[in-house]
Amino acid sequence: MQAIMLAAGKGKRLGKYTKNNTKCMLEINGISLLERAIDALLEANIHSLLLVVGYKKDYLKKYIKKHNLDKKIKITFIDNNDYDSTNNIYSLYMAKDQLCQDDTILLESDLIYEQNIIKKLVNSPYTNAAVVAKYDEWMDGTVVTIDENDNIIEFIEKADFNYSDINKYYKTVNIYKFSKEYLNNYYLPFLEAYINAYGKNDYYELVLKVISSIPKSGIKAFKITKEKWYEIDDCQDLDIATLFFSSGKQQLELYQKRFGGYWRFKELIDFCYLVNPYFPTQAMIDKMKYNFENLLVDYPSTMSIQSNCISRFFNNVDESKLLVGNGAAELINQLKVILKGKIGIPFPTFNEYVRCLPNTEIVFLNTKENNYQLTKDYLLQYIDKIDALVIINPDNPSGSFIKYEDILEVIDKYNAKNKIIIFDESFIDFAEPELRYTLIDDKILDKYENLIVIKSISKSYGIPGLRLGVLASSNKEFLKEFKDNMPVWNINSFAEYFLQIFVPFSKNYEIACNKICETRKKFIEQLKKLEFIEVYASQANYVMVKLIDMDSQDLTLYLLEKYNLLIKDLSSKKGFDNESFIRIAVKTEKENQTLVDALKKYKEYMKGVK
Repeated sequence: MQAIMLAAGKGKRLGKYTKNNTKCMLEINGISLLERAIDALLEANIHSLLLVVGYKKDYLKKYIKKHNLDKKIKITFIDNNDYDSTNNIYSLYMAKDQLCQDDTILLESDLIYEQNIIKKLVNSPYTNAAVVAKYDEWMDGTVVTIDENDNIIEFIEKADFNYSDINKYYKTVNIYKFSKEYLNNYYLPFLEAYINAYGKNDYYELVLKVISSIPKSGIKAFKITKEKWYEIDDCQDLDIATLFFSSGKQQLELYQKRFGGYWRFKELIDFCYLVNPYFPTQAMIDKMKYNFENLLVDYPSTMSIQSNCISRFFNNVDESKLLVGNGAAELINQLKVILKGKIGIPFPTFNEYVRCLPNTEIVFLNTKENNYQLTKDYLLQYIDKIDALVIINPDNPSGSFIKYEDILEVIDKYNAKNKIIIFDESFIDFAEPELRYTLIDDKILDKYENLIVIKSISKSYGIPGLRLGVLASSNKEFLKEFKDNMPVWNINSFAEYFLQIFVPFSKNYEIACNKICETRKKFIEQLKKLEFIEVYASQANYVMVKLIDMDSQDLTLYLLEKYNLLIKDLSSKKGFDNESFIRIAVKTEKENQTLVDALKKYKEYMKGVK
């Protein structure tokens, strides 16, 4: 058996990455796609490779010589000098004389995949087969439909793709197995006829589409499920593939640098970033889907309309005191236009409050001395040492909570001394019902002109993808400064529509927050049974944990590599002095159980290591 790789194309969409090399020379974590392919072929006992080259072929040939790849496998070069005006159908056609001589594995040059896929395909009982995977949203290109016997019924081009049939579709991985007989009797004759009829600038899958309609001439679908693969068409694909095929500390660092976007990685369960798993309801999602097209093509309203919409979230508080942001992060970033002098920030803390205030003097209030708890007395001791105070309640990452009467006393005394108070209540809706409150209230805001309240709608309402937050204050000078530094359209139509339709679902939101409380209680009880951790009390949708005689980075890596679970390692965060702390999001009971089970296995794993 032989293999053929089509590597003549320019790879224009990859920009600088293919300026002086071909796609198959791209390195993912230090290993080129060509080297990976050769290793996979050798593992499958294939020792002959037809390489169709064109763009930068001299660079490719030098690369092969430099890395001794031609000594690992026999390489036969086939030149496609018309690569700039043709497509892969012509590259395949140019190898017709060699293809007719042996069974062949067909590969494209922009693929990365687990090495054993080729071996499994070669050893499969199917004489002629296409490797396929169940269609997923990140996939692009030709899809197929198959019957109950894994026969490919139809090859479907992009133009004929129908989202209503999406559950029927399988994506071609662009790895094929063809017998010598199939190539001679079907594919090559039809390939030549197709080129004569339609020209050289097309795709070889179109020939398979034609042949698939002929009885007894079709090919099988060789289905893969958990095996990893990725097609690299552009820079974004290259970025994702680099993460997808990394491991250990490198993979963890790449995930952490993304700060989200984890929908691209279906197997990952994210216990790092904080969101409400019980809201919005399916009915609310369906309502937004129904209006998707209008929301996509129409402009959102301006700030005053957004403020009007969100005032209903807080018992119709005066809308002139409200400012809606593109997530709380945008509003936190606005604080720099009014804050001066010494800013007291309890730490460990949410780093945005440090990052977004570069021109102030940050006074770090080390809560370690108070067992990482925010309390009234702890905050009041700094009143004469700072000009402004940031309070996150429940605290992030500890989850500690300051009761309503205590926080009012703190605000009252700071305000009396003309100190600015930033109160972040992003997680307060997850507190127990009898403790829950909001400071976005006309009476409180009017009483305390130096109070600024910030709340993330994204986190507690389960919509981080919409990016919504709200700032509240009665101080007109502050609000004018903020508005003057923000764009007219700072949130999109989808986010505005969410604000518009929320009220009928407000009871569902309350139920969802209560459900978090119940789930958190059960989760903490389970965690406390693990003898190697210390669990801190929390009123948020996350729990802070101290590891006893365990390393937080080792645990984080173990959970990611073994179980695709991502947690927040806090050991490098300012305030923990390199002690082993982690933060775990509260998710659904099923997901929480998955994490608890993995933690138990980690304990057994560590016993074996020791």
